[in-house]
Amino acid sequence: MSSLGVGKEVLSFCGKCKLTLAHIIITMKAGDTINKVQCKTCNATHVYKDPSKVKAKKVSTRTRTVSKKANSQESISDLWLTAVGNAKTKSKDYSPKATFLKGDIVDHPKFGPGVIDKIIDGNKIEVIFRHSIKTLVHNM
Repeated sequence: MSSLGVGKEVLSFCGKCKLTLAHIIITMKAGDTINKVQCKTCNATHVYKDPSKVKAKKVSTRTRTVSKKANSQESISDLWLTAVGNAKTKSKDYSPKATFLKGDIVDHPKFGPGVIDKIIDGNKIEVIFRHSIKTLVHNM
């Protein structure tokens, strides 16, 4: 005689809770096969999922790193002031057609004065403005 039946308790993987938890058997298929169960934790009703056959999802090992430059508005302003203080060139008007070097000061029509912090891929530059850091094109 089978110990499984409607109303009995069984372990099943709950898709809503994402855990293997106690469930109550709601319906059975022919023989000893469980069909539907109800989670005792969240009361969700779903098809029985054998916990031994459920694959654990891979947890991402990647960690997101946040640039120290973009942590807060104050640090961007401090970074901008330091970069402007260290610059040794005169300000140039920004144009996507112009070519810039690291450390150049640019005068952007929308963002104002900024300092070139990085050259990216030969045609992009990272510019530190007083209130933000932007990636712009150059050398087009």
